[in-house]
Amino acid sequence: MSPEPLVEAVHVTKRYGTTVALRDAGILVRPGATHALVGRNGAGKSTLVSILTGLQAPDEGTVSFEGEPAPPLGDRDAWRRRVACVYQKSTIIPELTVAENLFLNRHPGAPLIKWSALRRDAAELLATWDVAVDVTRPAGELSVEQRQLVEIARALSYDARLIILDEPTAQLDGPAINRLFDRMRGLQERGVTFLFISHHLEEIYRVCDEVTVFRDAQHIVTGSVAELPPADLVSAMTGDATALTRRAARPPLPAGTPAVLEVQDLDGVSFQVRAGEVVGLAGSGGSGKKEIAEAVAGLRRPRAGSIRVGGTPLKPGSVPASLAAGVGLVPQDRHHEGFVPDLSIAENLTMTVPRRLGRFGTISRKRRDRLAHTLIDELAVKTPGPDLPVSALSGGNQQKVVMGRALANDPKLLVLIQPTAGVDVRSKETLLGVVDKVRENGTGVLVASDELDDLRTCDRVVVLFQGRQVAEFGSDWSDHDLVAAMEGLNSDDE
Repeated sequence: MSPEPLVEAVHVTKRYGTTVALRDAGILVRPGATHALVGRNGAGKSTLVSILTGLQAPDEGTVSFEGEPAPPLGDRDAWRRRVACVYQKSTIIPELTVAENLFLNRHPGAPLIKWSALRRDAAELLATWDVAVDVTRPAGELSVEQRQLVEIARALSYDARLIILDEPTAQLDGPAINRLFDRMRGLQERGVTFLFISHHLEEIYRVCDEVTVFRDAQHIVTGSVAELPPADLVSAMTGDATALTRRAARPPLPAGTPAVLEVQDLDGVSFQVRAGEVVGLAGSGGSGKKEIAEAVAGLRRPRAGSIRVGGTPLKPGSVPASLAAGVGLVPQDRHHEGFVPDLSIAENLTMTVPRRLGRFGTISRKRRDRLAHTLIDELAVKTPGPDLPVSALSGGNQQKVVMGRALANDPKLLVLIQPTAGVDVRSKETLLGVVDKVRENGTGVLVASDELDDLRTCDRVVVLFQGRQVAEFGSDWSDHDLVAAMEGLNSDDE
């Protein structure tokens, strides 16, 4: 491998208002390598990728390719010849054919498209990179693996020498992951360089040559994968400090405390949550934690297994059944699933409990506002009143409204999916403080998250990895051990 960098970012700083997304950070990727970029959520990885791909410019610092300054942001063709990114969320347009996706906005003979030439060029392109896909098929019919290969081929068609793979294995099964890694090694032998972003550290040790760790918007370390033990890599990712105050230890629940949630062989996962207990479902992207939590809330129909709430079987895939059983939910994406932005705070807080607001299908504004005021006070929502549209609130206060809606029905079981994602530390404390209060009232809580601060409030943490239940920790877990389990590393690897 040549020591001359293919791409280098130096002293890069990027701010969004008062938020510092990158602080004096950088990376150096050598040609022909597969270089890993790792870090916990919020470490700055996505911001660096947007800068390396020319989607935005750094406020400070420089980016260069093979020693030459990066092209201007507006010159998209120049950027594509240098670097391309295959994102976790596919950019393939399902309604178009494979051929049309491969040559989108650059069809042969444009503006008069020569369809026979388009299909011929597309077939030749896929053959060049050993991708066996029918170019006439609608892209929506492709498997996740096939769509990913088409995106890689499209990126290579621009002659880009650096391909960024953003969580490429998150939606792939084991055999597909092995095929992807084999293909990466073959492309690497042909001179292609990869920047590989993954939460799965065991994958780093399988496929990467070098690794860079970001933490808290800063570059922490870069080194050879062969010379950096897994324990040191996990320590670099987690650091020693925690953002929130540690919660006081709690005595164990009395023997015989009933289970409010019983999950049995739900797509291979089994656990219980007892009354007054907080259980974490921990895991990185693709672990299955979100799918399990959504199945409990009725948002998803599991392939196999059973769910019981309060001893009663839960109808699979039914939100009304989950609500009636006493399940409250804080979903992962508050903007698309958590609230209606143009409705008032009061309307959002009370939308799941219309029977508490009036009789015979009517709603008493007085009752609604009384309940809304109670929840606003309990959750410290900063607002001049309950009539304010939720869209006018800050992100942290919007999340408090979503939490309030989940609590409005006095649930037996509270399901939280990434409950503090994208909120400030003070709002985090408020939201996690609510968890402490509801458990004291006998409510069981299921927290599905990969955020360590979310998991610190748990009595037990069940760890999932690629859909498998791999470990369970009590409340005295260490950052290192929990992160190692979430990343698929066991004690034998260290």
